[in-house]
Amino acid sequence: MQLNTIQFSIAAQAAWAPDLETPEAWQAWEHAPYVLAGDAEPRLPDMPAMLRRRAGGLGKMALEVAYRCLNSLPVEQRENIPTVFCSRHGDVQRATELLNNLTRQEPLSPTSFGLAVHNATAGLLSIARHDQASHAAVAAGNSSVEHAVIEACSQLADGAPMVLLVVCDTTLPQVFSAFQDSLEQPHAWAWLMVPAAQNVLQLSWQASALAAVAHEMPASLQVLKFFLSDDADYQRHDGRLKWHWDRHVG
Repeated sequence: MQLNTIQFSIAAQAAWAPDLETPEAWQAWEHAPYVLAGDAEPRLPDMPAMLRRRAGGLGKMALEVAYRCLNSLPVEQRENIPTVFCSRHGDVQRATELLNNLTRQEPLSPTSFGLAVHNATAGLLSIARHDQASHAAVAAGNSSVEHAVIEACSQLADGAPMVLLVVCDTTLPQVFSAFQDSLEQPHAWAWLMVPAAQNVLQLSWQASALAAVAHEMPASLQVLKFFLSDDADYQRHDGRLKWHWDRHVG
């Protein structure tokens, strides 16, 4: 494997957003994308109610797609699967509420603080499933998805037979609107990644002097749209690197 190229295949995939819950709905969105909006949340029937209540809207979306991917496997194969959770902003709604409490000199909720960190959802999934497999949380700005894929592939290279990648983000509070470089939208998707076999996805990268290209759609949805399409390749610039996605069907 080249140092700037990775390959993998996807054994299962899932996506969820308000009013977009089925593969057919996502295919329709890929053909005619529109801005995702709404505050609906998945029901999460697979998670115990006590833990489900702790997860916010972002966490519930992430957990929904994680469970869908895991449930696609035979029961005996659903344990000891490393997970990589990826979110550029994390549970920014909860974090902003905590910051507002600080400015008002109000006491902070330890529970809210604990659930505001990027790896909180991964912890909830681990507790709910009584699974001690490793999990990681990745937030790397505009290239968060690509770095999360690299992290997942490094675990495959270390011998993991499969790795669950979960990507999620949601709208930003109004206070951050001036800093957005894309229109953040509520969504989550997951890939059950395995070593490259058939229907291979390849990701390569190189230094780029080009500025990041403004795009209404956040990078995580750009990558998902490419995956759902029939396009052979897709590339984008993040202001530092050029990321090139390739699809090899066979």
